[in-house]
Amino acid sequence: MTTLNTDQLETPPKLHGFEPLGVPLFRNLWLASIVSNLGGWMQDTAGTWLMTVLTTSPLLIALMQTAASLPVVILGLLAGATADIFDRRRLLIFWQGWMLTAVAILSVLTFFDVISPWILLILTFLLNIGAAMNSPAWQAIVPEVIPRAQLPDAVSLNSAGFNLARALGPALGGLMVALFALATTGAASVFLLNSLSFLGVILVLYRWHRKPAYKSALPSERIRGSVRAGIRYLRYAPMLQAAFMRTLIFTLFVSAVWALLAIVARNDMRQGAMGYGILNGSMGLGAVIGATSLPRVRRVLNADAIIAIASGVFVATLAVLALIKSPWFIIPMLIAGGFAWTSAMSTLNLAVQVSAPAWVQARALGAYQMIFAGGMALGSVIWGFVAEHVSTSKSLLCASAGLAITLPLSLRFHVLRGVQPDLSPYRYLLPAPTLTSEREDSEGPVRVSVDYHIDPQDYAGFTHAVHQLRDVRLRDGAIRWGVYQDASDPGHINETFVTESWLEYLRQRERFTASDRQILERVWSFHRGKEPPRISHMFYAKEVSDPQSTD
Repeated sequence: MTTLNTDQLETPPKLHGFEPLGVPLFRNLWLASIVSNLGGWMQDTAGTWLMTVLTTSPLLIALMQTAASLPVVILGLLAGATADIFDRRRLLIFWQGWMLTAVAILSVLTFFDVISPWILLILTFLLNIGAAMNSPAWQAIVPEVIPRAQLPDAVSLNSAGFNLARALGPALGGLMVALFALATTGAASVFLLNSLSFLGVILVLYRWHRKPAYKSALPSERIRGSVRAGIRYLRYAPMLQAAFMRTLIFTLFVSAVWALLAIVARNDMRQGAMGYGILNGSMGLGAVIGATSLPRVRRVLNADAIIAIASGVFVATLAVLALIKSPWFIIPMLIAGGFAWTSAMSTLNLAVQVSAPAWVQARALGAYQMIFAGGMALGSVIWGFVAEHVSTSKSLLCASAGLAITLPLSLRFHVLRGVQPDLSPYRYLLPAPTLTSEREDSEGPVRVSVDYHIDPQDYAGFTHAVHQLRDVRLRDGAIRWGVYQDASDPGHINETFVTESWLEYLRQRERFTASDRQILERVWSFHRGKEPPRISHMFYAKEVSDPQSTD
């Protein structure tokens, strides 16, 4: 039995965790993304501060976080589906160009002072449509450019690069806004720089000669079918569901920090754009420290412990922001919060990446991004609403208490625990069955029937094994599944499942992984007889008119 243990995902102790940077393509993409993320975080600070200049409404200010997160909630699964169907390199170039255009328009409108809270929200929303469609494809290319053994370190390095930009970007964005007499001019300059930062990523992608890690021999899925297949897979993938639940609970409450930090800086601490940038950058600094320390932390703590400790740190961080106004207390807590943030989110991101096979990986990442952004967007609305109608301090205290109360619930969902399945593709030794009649691949539904003959004494063991196979069938393409015992022959068991079409059945075979094969072999080991289990394939018999009938 071949299994993949979580220990195999860790870099050996003698290595330093920077090995992925030895791969030129990964290094170039990593550096270009740091520059782009630096511009993005400068924009985030400048845009949020510009909103505080344009309006005093805490709800409108908090909606900046919603405008950044909502597109991912709406488009996450669609983004994953397109990244699994189309060429990821071309998709990434298109969406990088989309973001460049959106930011350039925002820059021009702000320079000419044709800006309002709603225009700022709309263009921020359009910018993040590009970010939403870009993200699953961007994360899914990581396993294509580095060896699988280096994946945990690559995820940590991506997080470190992202958070390095996060540490510097807010302070630089706040400084640039503060350098100009008018906040609108400073913000417009930041927006212009951000638009230029996308050019480096586009250049690296343009020069990349991509060789996909997974290439289907079958016709490409349609977008609608791809989305359905992704939802079906996620429905029967408990490891992914656990990661999603932990992500939702964590982000729902932690979102209060990003939603209300600008208000804390302006109203409670009496700080300007530069002060807000320093506070935001403090979290980024802690995140960089956390990302670079994470490979060593993983050798001491398991994934569940990392996320639980990170939650505890944020309970304290939210309480400090609510009750203490001194920067000497707030800044260290924000650094600790940044450390906790990147530790938790890198761990959850890695859990998603190693829990989905190549054919559905971008869809799994898209769903993860939806859950992540949904928690951030919903949380921002809730905590912004409470802050506007009650007070900022009480809103932060409610978020802190909510995170503490839900921590025992989240501990029920285990992440990266025990032996991980081997999700490498398994190619059937036998070719796909051939059709004797002329039929289109799109015809269906198709019923597949498998007849087993077992020793009745093995009934309990067989049914346990075959019901594990149920999730594999449904996850990979079946729309119905059942197993039945012959009333006159207790040793005769029939497994039946239905796919939407013959083509979907062929795709189901192609999606089989090495881990799925182990489950199938376990089921087949109970079969008794000289011949293997008999498999039949039947098309739905559609009613046709009888040519001999008369009116």
